[in-house]
Amino acid sequence: MAATDRLRTALDRLEPPPRAVDWSLFAFVLAETATGLVSFTVGVPEWWPLFWLHRALGVGIVALLAWKLARVRRRLTDPNLWRRSTALSLLTLVAAVGALATGTAWVFGLDVRLSYWTLLSVHVGFGLALVPLVAAHASTRFRLPRRVDFERRRTAVTYFTLLAAGGATYRLQQGVNDALDTAGADRRFTGSQPREGDGNGAFPITSWVADDPAPIDPDDYRLAVDGLVRDPVEVTADELAAGHETEALLDCTSGWYTVQEWGGIRVGDLLDAAGGVEATAAGTGDAADDGEPDRAPAYVRFTSVTGYRWSLPLAEAEDALLATHVGGERLSHGHGAPARLVAPDRRGFQWVKWVTRVEVRSEYDVGQWVVTLVSGFE
Repeated sequence: MAATDRLRTALDRLEPPPRAVDWSLFAFVLAETATGLVSFTVGVPEWWPLFWLHRALGVGIVALLAWKLARVRRRLTDPNLWRRSTALSLLTLVAAVGALATGTAWVFGLDVRLSYWTLLSVHVGFGLALVPLVAAHASTRFRLPRRVDFERRRTAVTYFTLLAAGGATYRLQQGVNDALDTAGADRRFTGSQPREGDGNGAFPITSWVADDPAPIDPDDYRLAVDGLVRDPVEVTADELAAGHETEALLDCTSGWYTVQEWGGIRVGDLLDAAGGVEATAAGTGDAADDGEPDRAPAYVRFTSVTGYRWSLPLAEAEDALLATHVGGERLSHGHGAPARLVAPDRRGFQWVKWVTRVEVRSEYDVGQWVVTLVSGFE
């Protein structure tokens, strides 16, 4: 038997039952989306397994998609077999191939922009579109999974092989990048590519969704520091330029990172200027005797002039910086002047720009996730 025949026979033995392939594709796409979205919120190396899993699942989708296409190729290529759902099938295929192709191109270092979007942003767009498309496609031929489709030992071996192959492919890709010294060789574990230099001109201006405010006049600017503090204050732009400095890595979810020296004021010192945080919101005396529950300060929320906001746990926030300078230069408007949050180990979308309010709170702000999608729209 020829080597190609032996390989084809081995692949045929690995192929799960058709119904298992369909449901596995749906499950892999959901898992790929979940790991991708969570990866947007983490930026420390300890989370590398999440990024590894995301890439391994992508390789698994390639294999599952190949099995799926081998089974249905006649229904896609023969016009006599087309149905109303065929257009949806083709659209789903385009989204799947688009997500896989852009993701693969990105990890090998291809760095092109489509209008305002990086290739990584396009990859994310394809991935988000794929979830409802796969769900809609599955509904056109809905068949509940059967236990027999998944309980066979061979099926378990197949899925283990898919994940192992995904991990091996990821390591092989890293080796190829290093050996050929491609543009992808110097990516972080997050997939972001470096932007070198110092100051405003060293890294791109990006805004989350629709945030695009008019420049803020530094003379008119006031930062409100309030919430669960003893003496709420308003601080001018000049007062924020306190000369505190920290070197921090900004890793943007659009696919780049930069290491800069940031200057401004430490948030803990800013809270001290407001009299420090209160032990409890109820305080002492009559308010506490009324039986109102104590609300201990736990979070600091940073709000932009656009309404965009993000919160950090109090201990983390105290060590963060409200920056007025980068690389020895005053922040440009596009980079968040007069002041932006610098939150080491957080992803770029959490570094709130054009901050106009710092508020100490007792509860986690669930609404901040919604605001990231709607801020800037009028």
